[in-house]
Amino acid sequence: MTKSATMAKASYGYYRGTIFLAMFVGYTLYYFNRKTFSFVMPSLMQEIKLDKDDLGMITSSQSLAYAISKFISGVLSDQISARWLFSIGLCMVGGINVVFSWSSTVAVFSALWFLNGLGQGLGWPPCGRVLRKWFEPSQFGTWWAILSCSMNLAGSLGPIIATVLAQTYSWRTILSASGMICVAFSLVCLLLIKNEPKDVGLPNIEAAAKKSKGGSSSDESTLSEFLLSPYLWLLSVSYLVVFGVKTACTDWGQLFLIQDKGQSTLMGSSYMSALEVGGLLGSLAAGFLSDKAVAKQGMRIYGNPRHFVLICMMAGMFVSMYLFRVTVTPDSSKVWILSLGAAFGFSSYGPIALFGVIANESAPSNYCGTSHAIVALMANIGGFLSGLPFSTIAKHHGWEMAFWVAEITCGVTAVGFFLLRNIRTKMGHVSKKAD
Repeated sequence: MTKSATMAKASYGYYRGTIFLAMFVGYTLYYFNRKTFSFVMPSLMQEIKLDKDDLGMITSSQSLAYAISKFISGVLSDQISARWLFSIGLCMVGGINVVFSWSSTVAVFSALWFLNGLGQGLGWPPCGRVLRKWFEPSQFGTWWAILSCSMNLAGSLGPIIATVLAQTYSWRTILSASGMICVAFSLVCLLLIKNEPKDVGLPNIEAAAKKSKGGSSSDESTLSEFLLSPYLWLLSVSYLVVFGVKTACTDWGQLFLIQDKGQSTLMGSSYMSALEVGGLLGSLAAGFLSDKAVAKQGMRIYGNPRHFVLICMMAGMFVSMYLFRVTVTPDSSKVWILSLGAAFGFSSYGPIALFGVIANESAPSNYCGTSHAIVALMANIGGFLSGLPFSTIAKHHGWEMAFWVAEITCGVTAVGFFLLRNIRTKMGHVSKKAD
């Protein structure tokens, strides 16, 4: 290895490390400040009288804005600088949390939380784009999965930190401090995050990989070529089902356990924790194992080395749901229920991580943000369907029937994906020579 190659490798290592750390801490702050209202809800409600409808209004306004914003931001991340997009979003989220701490009415809370949702949507799409530019395809899944753990970190530590602080400080102080940290760190992100290796004088990874394979370095397509790729829609529909079923189980699973299966409230919440822990391990395993497959087989135009892990996990979702519905009784052992929760979390969060990775890497380089935006929008539709439509089935036919419907939908999707696993996975334009 020449001296310049050694130096370039060291530079890549340095930049990858600092950029990844900045995005990890930045996204942890994004997520913490998305949930601050939920975290301080107990102490906020002692001061301001809010009923269930008010709480629903405030949280729903954020979810709606987040779905819209994440889609727009995905499309934008292909057009404008990812580091600016990420930093502006983080600064906006922080500022809104500070203003929220000065407010006292439901209307203002809802409006601010809607704006918070808009800011939140700017966080993830730039991360996906920066990761694709800085990491080889055989490392992309692992780093994507590790970055998505920032959400689990903020989600699990957040309530504990907020509860401890609430004993000493008011909810207003917690929100404004948390917001100010966000604003300060958004400046750090602006300094540390670099969009692509070219920005710091290093050769770009995608171009280098193309040259070594002797292909042309252009990987761009027109919008219509990209949108007419059947694979984009296969991913979208599968993600809609997987995300919808996962959301149904996280939102309604504990009610099903308590109301239908005769379990205690404590068991219900322990089941949710087991599901989240399983989910954390599932995302990491999916990223790592599918990267191993990519390193071994290389990326192809037909099929994708990550499909095997994806299909196994979708089948795992079906099996763990079936066992959950059929084997759990009021006398079931706690360990068995928690194992089923962890197994479901493991096999549902894995595919959720992989759909994002595959949508990003299979798209033409000028549409990787848009591709992720489209599949994520479909996932949000799945999340919406797991709310009212799902609870309506449960209301008229019972939880058992509702979960059976979710289970069958999941099984059918896994089989469908298995049958179509070797379709053309390279979205957009493919040169005749490559085809």
